[in-house]
Amino acid sequence: MNREDMLDVIKRAYAARAAGDLDGLVATFHPEGTFNLIGDRSALHLTGSFKGHALLLEAFGQFTAHFAFEQREILTEVVEGDYAAIRSRLVIRYRPNKKVFTTELLDLFKFQDGKIIELIEYADTALIKAVVA
Repeated sequence: MNREDMLDVIKRAYAARAAGDLDGLVATFHPEGTFNLIGDRSALHLTGSFKGHALLLEAFGQFTAHFAFEQREILTEVVEGDYAAIRSRLVIRYRPNKKVFTTELLDLFKFQDGKIIELIEYADTALIKAVVA
């Protein structure tokens, strides 16, 4: 894949996530794709790794049920080989208490066969813990 193709897949994944289109989001992943949210599990129980479309659908369903991504600004895009790193600033609404907060995420992607084979996401789980408390 070239740079533009990889960025197109990422932007489709981000758009699907923002729209709550779980099937569209999971479709951007390779069947053996993984999502790994790095962070303190005591701060957010959804941290950890999820592999395969069924587990991705379940995990992303839980994220979407709790966190609405209301706005995303991509701050940095770096693509090299089969890898991409995206730093974003997001405005997020925590649905249960309707609190809105702004944070930054770092997403590290690896691609295989035109799909996301691995997504490692770094989030401020301490901030998230404070919002959900």
